[in-house]
Amino acid sequence: MYNILAINLGSTSTKVAYYEDDVCIIKENIEHSAEEIKKFDNFWEQDEYRTILIEKFMKDNNINKGTLDVIVSRGGHTKPLIGGVYKVDEEMLGQQASGKWGQHPCDLGSKIAYRMCQTLRAIPLIVDPPITDEFEPIARVSGHPLIERRSSFHSLSHKATAKRYAREKGLKYEELNLVVVHLGGGISVAPHKNGKMIDGENGLEGDGAFSTNRTGSLPVGDLVRLCFSGKYTYDEVHKMINGNGGLMAYLGTADVREVEEKAKSDDKASLYLNAMIYQVCKQIGAMATVLCGQVDAILVTGGIAYSKSIVQHIKERCGYIAPIVVYPGENEMESLARGALEGLQGEVTIRQF
Repeated sequence: MYNILAINLGSTSTKVAYYEDDVCIIKENIEHSAEEIKKFDNFWEQDEYRTILIEKFMKDNNINKGTLDVIVSRGGHTKPLIGGVYKVDEEMLGQQASGKWGQHPCDLGSKIAYRMCQTLRAIPLIVDPPITDEFEPIARVSGHPLIERRSSFHSLSHKATAKRYAREKGLKYEELNLVVVHLGGGISVAPHKNGKMIDGENGLEGDGAFSTNRTGSLPVGDLVRLCFSGKYTYDEVHKMINGNGGLMAYLGTADVREVEEKAKSDDKASLYLNAMIYQVCKQIGAMATVLCGQVDAILVTGGIAYSKSIVQHIKERCGYIAPIVVYPGENEMESLARGALEGLQGEVTIRQF
């Protein structure tokens, strides 16, 4: 039996879970209030704060650090990698700290995992990081040689959902053609062909459908004029794209449940909610063409997938493409633990960075 600690750092939460093999023994979602987060200029400064909370979780639940085999974190932003399980090392941490490939609190998570393991027998791992890049060459072409399309989305969720579907069907992930849709704070749609995510979106920086707080793709000319209007700084525009875009910009909230309730009596809320679903469906259709229409299934996951009405709208627009299977919830902790276990058991290779 393997003892696994999984950690998942988000902007306003620290999720921690303890597994024995693939069985979750205890997990906790530690929410961070706006007042707490405001004490720090950036998430890197939250290192000690987050570590103390993780240590407290273990102490409160009588988890002996010395018995851990692995600490696995969601992470991290480095040079592009193929999907898989990776051991965290100094080079990985250095690339994450540079910010060259993007930044997110999950980068701090892998740093914490690495540091905690320095005095333990446990090894620090990450699984299917967001910079997982398995694009075919044609998917990288943007339309201008100075800009290349790159992969940066919910790889962990995508891969885990696709593999789960394959297991349930008694098939191999590498034998299937799938379109996977992650519906959360960010939204991403990607085609999976024979075990590879061959196309997709840079969801952090303005690709695809808009989401609860991200703009998705914008009309380029209008965006350029906005950037050079003199009214906004670089940071302000970037925050519009990721953080203050999407439903947040239109309706002042990123809570889909709240928007759904408003939409029952508010035409404005109904329009913007339906527009978000409409754009998701357009992306599903686009990614189906990448697979030449040969789609075994469309898999829908993420927190928003709990909404029966939103899923029903997707089925109405996209059900003709392929069967739609829904796996509601983030499922990230389970995905981390399972990936780590597969590495420990030798089912997959633990890769060196």
